[in-house]
Amino acid sequence: MKPSFRIVPVASALHDTRAIADLQATFTPALERMGGALWEDPTDPSTPVVWFVLTGGTEQRLLDAIADHEARLGAGPVLLLSHRGQNSLPAALETLARLQQDGRKGRVVHLEGAADEDGICRLVDAVHDLEVWRRLHQLRVGVLGRPSDWLVASVPDPQDLRASWGPTMVPVAMEEIFALIDAARGEGSAGTIANAEGRPPSCCEVDSEAVRDAGLVAHAMETIVKLHRLDAITVRCFDLVTARQTTGCHALARLNDQGVTAACEGDLASTVGMAWVRAMLGEPSWMANPASIDELANSLLLAHCTVPRSMVGDCGLRTHFESGLGVALAGQFATGPVTLLRVGGRRLEKVWMSDGDLVSTSAEEGLCRTQVRVCLREGSVSDLLRRPLGNHLVMVRGHHASRLRSWWESFGPA
Repeated sequence: MKPSFRIVPVASALHDTRAIADLQATFTPALERMGGALWEDPTDPSTPVVWFVLTGGTEQRLLDAIADHEARLGAGPVLLLSHRGQNSLPAALETLARLQQDGRKGRVVHLEGAADEDGICRLVDAVHDLEVWRRLHQLRVGVLGRPSDWLVASVPDPQDLRASWGPTMVPVAMEEIFALIDAARGEGSAGTIANAEGRPPSCCEVDSEAVRDAGLVAHAMETIVKLHRLDAITVRCFDLVTARQTTGCHALARLNDQGVTAACEGDLASTVGMAWVRAMLGEPSWMANPASIDELANSLLLAHCTVPRSMVGDCGLRTHFESGLGVALAGQFATGPVTLLRVGGRRLEKVWMSDGDLVSTSAEEGLCRTQVRVCLREGSVSDLLRRPLGNHLVMVRGHHASRLRSWWESFGPA
């Protein structure tokens, strides 16, 4: 089986060769059990690399080896593995300190010994984090139409975004999706709407024509994803409302449940945040508006007209809030732990996040159709009023803020 990461051992020439071989052999079984393979020449670009600092006196040797590796395969965060003896840890710390002085990202994982199970777990997490970085740098994000006009703080320059996070932006004209919708409608194709388990919605205030059109939009978006080989997509969805009197809410929900990150309104900041969550946790997330904030209760109300069906239980069909047209999703979330986050800044180099508890689902008129109230467990909702990074927030089930912060500090955009 192909290893999940490559281990490149680095030792000083001053040390006895036999002793170094014996030291390396001590750690090999534990590293191989977790998916590693010792390798002198890390030229495989698809496999994360761990630089195993066997001895002290290796700082310049490590920097030279890393530079040679990156000259062939490109630069990225550096993961160093140290152990208790042979001045390994001091060498790893000095090396990472120099890399950070040069504006680089990375992490040292320290093992007290080959039987250090906590250390091995930290190494497993670190290798996964490095793999997340690689996935994000291979991401192809389809941008259907221009971002919505009101998103004045959520649209980084594509080149800046590529430099900071890695994804490639793939522009797709809205005329392409319009043509696919019209062609399917002309052929008399019928769209269907069902949740992740195939059950029909529990309530429906929209007519069969609206349901059919929402299904056609979903089919068109899925076709675009395949044609352009996209991993993620964001769409100027209000053009569907004005030009075709339908909505993309169902289509985006469906794509998210199929493993394709899909965001509304051409919001690239939310798209990147949702893609990061999926790569880190293997879970879909929900993009929503903060509709109200209660500073005394340290809580906020989130609302949007789309939600992945796999994240909710009951899910009814209603009209789109702003337009009264098409199909919107009114999902019922179970209470429990959630994480909220938002990436922002000109290069999406900033982040706000917090663990919280989803305490209720509501159905207020005058708001987007899926609505939840979340109480924060850490930080203050007041930060969103004083130092906002933009409009939409991303929500995922479970408490993951600590795990996400760990990735951000070692592997996030510099």
